[in-house]
Amino acid sequence: MALLEVRNVTRRFGGIVALDDVSLDVPQGEIVGLIGPNGAGKTTVFNVITRLYRPDGGEVALQGQSLLAVPAHRVVEQGVARTFQNLALFPTMTVLENVLVGTHTRSRGRKGGIERRRALALLDYVGLADIAGREAGALSYGTQKRVEAARALVSDPKLLLLDEPAGGLARDEVHGLEEFIRSMRSDFALTVLLVEHHMRLVMGVSDRVHVLDFGRLIASGSPAEVQEDPLVIEAYLGAPDEDEA
Repeated sequence: MALLEVRNVTRRFGGIVALDDVSLDVPQGEIVGLIGPNGAGKTTVFNVITRLYRPDGGEVALQGQSLLAVPAHRVVEQGVARTFQNLALFPTMTVLENVLVGTHTRSRGRKGGIERRRALALLDYVGLADIAGREAGALSYGTQKRVEAARALVSDPKLLLLDEPAGGLARDEVHGLEEFIRSMRSDFALTVLLVEHHMRLVMGVSDRVHVLDFGRLIASGSPAEVQEDPLVIEAYLGAPDEDEA
């Protein structure tokens, strides 16, 4: 059963077609990779799902309900959370305050103390409870990524969109990321859509993979099927990634 359905989505920026009749499913409970060269349209898919962009055509549905009929500021209430390719934390706010920002759309009728305890519990989950009072901007890049993960989780999402979570991480941090993504999926009953350039990570963690090239979907299947697809090899996987070693 598909939790997320993207159907025939097109998005143009002037004369540039960023997404060209793209259709893909994200089954409930799975980790699904979305890969392709730079400029293929991957982050544009995320921005359409989260209503930062309105598509020029097509439909996006979560559990059978249109997300395009939902105001952009209400998408989180439907159960969609995301992290960003470029960190979107508030650098002068504390780690805890940044995570609490993620509670405001799901906190109606809840007391502030309940939200604070949940935020602290999630910081403990990502290993940052001991620095809850530090300013986020003073932390390492990898630590800030964990803050962003906690902020996404605090909204109780059904669907978690991870935009290049391995980007900017040290090699030892990347090695632990695969297990962390799996743990989040199981511990929070999540469905995950993952955009990532680190092929060892995305092929190792994903149940299935979709491939974009120049805004078109060129392949979908298991990691093994996608890695053997001639169109994918030609468009994206032909040259080894220096980060794979």
